[in-house]
Amino acid sequence: MVQQSTGSDGVVTEMVRSHLASAAEEMRRTLIRTAFNPVIYDVLDFGISIYDRNRDLVAEAPGIPAFIGANDYAIKKGVEYVGEENMEPGDIVIMNYPYWSSAHTSDMTLFAPVFDPTTRELAAYECIRAHWIDIGAKDPGYVLDSNSIHQEGIVFPGTKVYARGEPVPQILEILRFNSRAPETLLGDLNAQIAAVRTGERRLHRVFEKFGLEPVKRSFEQLFERGERQSMEALATLPHGTWSATDYLDDDGISDEMIEIKVAVTINDKEFKVDYTGSSPAVPGPVNMPFGGTYSTCKIAFKSLTTPMLPSNAGNYRPLSVVAPPGSLLHAVYPAATYTLWTGHVAFEVIFKALAAPLLDRISACSGGDLPGFQMNGINPRTGRFYALSNNEPIGYGASSEHDGSNALQTHTANIARNTPTEVLEMRTGMMIERLELLTDSGGAGRFRGGLGVRRDIRIVEDGEILSVMKKTKTRPWALAGGKEPEPCSMRMFVGTPREIKVGTYRAKVRKGDLCVLESAGGGGFGDPRERDPAMILEDVLDEYVSVDTARDEYGVVISAGRVDLDATKKLRAG
Repeated sequence: MVQQSTGSDGVVTEMVRSHLASAAEEMRRTLIRTAFNPVIYDVLDFGISIYDRNRDLVAEAPGIPAFIGANDYAIKKGVEYVGEENMEPGDIVIMNYPYWSSAHTSDMTLFAPVFDPTTRELAAYECIRAHWIDIGAKDPGYVLDSNSIHQEGIVFPGTKVYARGEPVPQILEILRFNSRAPETLLGDLNAQIAAVRTGERRLHRVFEKFGLEPVKRSFEQLFERGERQSMEALATLPHGTWSATDYLDDDGISDEMIEIKVAVTINDKEFKVDYTGSSPAVPGPVNMPFGGTYSTCKIAFKSLTTPMLPSNAGNYRPLSVVAPPGSLLHAVYPAATYTLWTGHVAFEVIFKALAAPLLDRISACSGGDLPGFQMNGINPRTGRFYALSNNEPIGYGASSEHDGSNALQTHTANIARNTPTEVLEMRTGMMIERLELLTDSGGAGRFRGGLGVRRDIRIVEDGEILSVMKKTKTRPWALAGGKEPEPCSMRMFVGTPREIKVGTYRAKVRKGDLCVLESAGGGGFGDPRERDPAMILEDVLDEYVSVDTARDEYGVVISAGRVDLDATKKLRAG
């Protein structure tokens, strides 16, 4: 055993922080290398966190931002339900009750206590959530029109799947018999368990190396430093209250748009996000558990205060979030919660509210959606059920200093990746005929919004396609006179062909059918007529902007691969 430290000064605190960050990263690598599901190992649809005994965040691994913040809420609710006095070495608890786990039921959360190997004292917790492809909901894959949690799959409120280091066979069997893809489900469960055990071993080494009491003091120093850094950043922001409104397409059952309102208040001591006035809970599955809402606000707050620093619980002490119970953004039992695209709009509307006082720091709206699609079916070669999804990228909004980035995942899931084309084609009945940046999809402006993409999907085997989009009726907002781009769409051509609606839906498809997905670009910033003609020429040569849009939106005439300066001057003067 390494000699224990006798104090907890800044050097020891930083060493402890680094060791914990490394432990979280090892957990991440273990999960990626052992998962069965491409949504985990390719898309990175997971969140991994480490907590002290009080369930305050001390370290995390790179993962879906909305998941990591949701873990913070879930671990408190989960331990409260199980009871800390019932936690024993070797236990692992499974939980997906959405009002506590803060996500939809398929985002399965595992958490475990970690005991100091010397004193046998409960010292920390680990938490890992990852997306499972099927847990026995009423429909395979994403559930788009549920009206109750009881249509969204099997639910665990906080149940030991390992007790004292041994698996609980009854729970494993319940999981196996409640999934259309039991092999994949159990494979992903075991991958999360392997990651938990990896973290447990690494935390034991930290406690052995530094001693439990010095580690505890290091935790407190991390929290104090995190809070101080956030408070210092808060002092540099303008103070006041600002409001904004945006809309979600529908709830999956009716076609009515759903209003999301926010008021953001900033002062010396607090950053308050208040969603009072937003829509009440709706029948369909877009209701947001409060922990998910809180997590969304954490991402916004962190990006404005300490974006370059590692996260810990202290960073978020100045943040408060209000969403009345029973409303769209504070779901209560038995509200349906499966398609939580609500969070993407709830996130961007915070920045819409703050655009006026922070115009030099806020970008225009991104494509505003997570335009996902999924194919379900039976693999004719194996006879087994499959369900595989992809989250399409969107363009980011422009700012006062630069163009928006092209084809990135939405802010709340920005570390996620596309499902590789090879995986989609090998594991489903899809063939990708086209995937390219979509010309003219970015909003025009002095600085241009980033581009979305176009994907053409040819169906080569019968099955079912799901389109999961919630921002097809309203355009991404622009700033300072910029232009708003076209919203997302997914058009389907089936049979003759005939066109089926855009938005969120599921449809039977047959060999030969075609699906065309176009994701939105970001909003523009500033008057398009103020954009440098040389930049417009580069855009046209790169096929980011068409010759017609260069002329009509930017007042720049491109001819024979050059800017016609005389014609441009005349057009802009008119």
